[in-house]
Amino acid sequence: MQDLAGKVAVITGGASGIGLATARRFAREGLKIVIADIEQAPLDAAARGLEAAGAEALGVRTDVGKLEDVQRLAERTVQRFGKVHVVFNNAGVNRAGPIQEMTHADWQWVLQVNLWGVIHGVEVFVPRLLEQGEGGHIVNTASFAGLIPNQGLGVYCVSKYGVLGLSEVLFRDLSAYGIGVSVLCPMVVNTNIRFAGRNRQPEFGGPVAAPTRSEEEQEAVVGRHIEPDEVAELVLKGVRENRLYIHTHAEARGFIQRRFNRIDRAFTDAGLV
Repeated sequence: MQDLAGKVAVITGGASGIGLATARRFAREGLKIVIADIEQAPLDAAARGLEAAGAEALGVRTDVGKLEDVQRLAERTVQRFGKVHVVFNNAGVNRAGPIQEMTHADWQWVLQVNLWGVIHGVEVFVPRLLEQGEGGHIVNTASFAGLIPNQGLGVYCVSKYGVLGLSEVLFRDLSAYGIGVSVLCPMVVNTNIRFAGRNRQPEFGGPVAAPTRSEEEQEAVVGRHIEPDEVAELVLKGVRENRLYIHTHAEARGFIQRRFNRIDRAFTDAGLV
């Protein structure tokens, strides 16, 4: 999508972090913005900030894990702006720790938000994009952890691998209709995802405290810490150029190459050459 001015973008997880940075960047390109978030007060503040900067903006409280909430988000978007052209399924949470220590509620929470949240966004908005017949673009936030297994992030990895696979297939399914698809795969970005447990829903056990990191664990984190504004620029470029994969860190490349080399060597090891 080259001509973005006047188009309508919906961004989940839009009250902070990558979502809000992208909302601001899109607004500067002339898009009308709908931000969705589970936290009402930050959502209201973010929407006011966008409007104060000159954007046409709407905030809609949304739990992306609930299909009816995402359906209402679409309805509110169309009521306000008539159409939708860009959908950024960005809302996400994390629960760190070894897989063997994860509870059933941990699995439910992370998958409901990270994977089902994206599925709901696709389920609700793609038919609207097809019906409009004006093209469009879907961006789904996965992670470096959707490309490479990260020890201690097993549940998160499962959710993000799912988002990656969904996006790769969707890219093929929608290409004939002029609808682009991108999957965002960042390493460490300075966002509030470590504190996402504050919004953990009652049905998944309620709020949990943010994990603490020792100095050793902090030093072991791979990759530079970058700012959401840097990611927003890459998302904008990905939408304009219909890039399937949006990477944010050059240092991710070596890990990805080594993973696929291991997969390739397994054919030789099995004598399948």
